[in-house]
Amino acid sequence: MASIHDVAKEAGVSVATVSKVINHYPDVSDKTRKKVRSAIELLRYRPNAIARGLVTGRSWTVGVLINIPFTNPYVAELLEGIKTALENSGYDLMRLSARLNDESYSFIDHCESRNLDGVVIFGVERDHRIIGELIRSDIPTMFVDTDVMGNRVGNITSDNVNGVHMAVSHLYGLGHRDIAYIAGTLGHTVAERRLQGYKQGLSDCSIEYRDKYLEVCDYSFEGGMVAMRKLLHLQSPPTAVVCTSDMAAMGAIHEIEAWGFSVPGDVSVVGFDNIFEAKVFKPSLTTVNQNIHNIGARSIEHLISMIENPEYSPPEIMEPASLVIRQSTGKVKVSEDQSR
Repeated sequence: MASIHDVAKEAGVSVATVSKVINHYPDVSDKTRKKVRSAIELLRYRPNAIARGLVTGRSWTVGVLINIPFTNPYVAELLEGIKTALENSGYDLMRLSARLNDESYSFIDHCESRNLDGVVIFGVERDHRIIGELIRSDIPTMFVDTDVMGNRVGNITSDNVNGVHMAVSHLYGLGHRDIAYIAGTLGHTVAERRLQGYKQGLSDCSIEYRDKYLEVCDYSFEGGMVAMRKLLHLQSPPTAVVCTSDMAAMGAIHEIEAWGFSVPGDVSVVGFDNIFEAKVFKPSLTTVNQNIHNIGARSIEHLISMIENPEYSPPEIMEPASLVIRQSTGKVKVSEDQSR
């Protein structure tokens, strides 16, 4: 088995230079870096992780804490983005479990006991006590969809306000004026931002906000069904609905069709996320694309920058959203009275 000394001899450089290339130090020329990597590949050299840790003070492992069900398709795409970003980074990933409801539990101790270099966190709200712990700690942290900042804490989120605003504007352009909204759990950052986008969208389209057209769910298929059922029970049901997630939108469509109505013939529906299932669902779902894969990848890229450069400023990133128009939205249905 080749040693680091063999690599240095083959590349014609010092052992220290080989170590710098392996550990991603910036003060090595591209020419030298290529020579060392070629020698590593030729000799099939594999650095010892424990030795690397002793030299750099790192474990080369980052943790991810996801505090929502892994059955949610959003999670799969987020993790795929994280995986893509880690592939050539030299870091491994550890999925973390956390006793967030245990007052005696310390998330910082949890991370330190596993010698993690940094963490990505999704699904923990800004008022949870571990947020303060992380802000006060030296652990590099990237939050997804939680807008907190600290000396070693950054965050990334979608443009939730503009995303829902675009959905409302799209429906308005199709002639809809009775536009309902199925929101996520209010009080949470993302849910509040998306509700803000709904209200702003109505206002900019000169449509009065009506409480009766607001229902709340938990982002799930079943939650969307229940919320849509309440809207259909109204004396004047909406002709269009914007949903806080694609899964809720699919549940809403299922409920609409169970009542004997059609989508988009009777009710138009817009989701939020643009998960893979949105393309293959029938009817295919008009939805707000929030680049989930890119959010996962960028969270890791910036986390590694924080880990490797203590002077790197934690970022606050808003990923742009866009509207993907498919089959679930159409022009408002004209009643017989209106057509006369």
